[in-house]
Amino acid sequence: MKRLFLLRHGEASFSNSSDFQRQLTKKGRENLIRMGGRLNSSLQTVDLMYCSAATRTMETAEIIEKYISIKESVFTKDIYTGDMRNIIEMLEKTSIAVNTCLVVGHNPTISLLLSHISGDNYLGLQPGMMAIIDLEISDWKMIGYGTGTLNEVIQ
Repeated sequence: MKRLFLLRHGEASFSNSSDFQRQLTKKGRENLIRMGGRLNSSLQTVDLMYCSAATRTMETAEIIEKYISIKESVFTKDIYTGDMRNIIEMLEKTSIAVNTCLVVGHNPTISLLLSHISGDNYLGLQPGMMAIIDLEISDWKMIGYGTGTLNEVIQ
């Protein structure tokens, strides 16, 4: 069995510059720190993290890494610019040796991915919310519609 963690970046400020460079707000940082404290007891290590290369998602990952150990990280603009299918294709290419994977991304894609994999109704993740999905697969190549069960939502 594999486990997938989907994390929507923390609350971000509005910007006169590009959306890609938006930073977390003070409230967004505080909420992530609070959530990180809740993760410490239930989640110790993540084998692989895929994170959007946008500023706010990288800042989110930096905060979360203070609470859990992340063995390997991949930062990619594909999560920012892509759609749900892009993320599924990325997950399908994940090594079979990876048992736990964290995706730090953006809405609506991250919430659509949650609904697709769990086969449940749409659940809109708010900024800084994490969904934990237990996958009933032995290889990431098998990930798809209804292959997981929503275990918990942490905020």
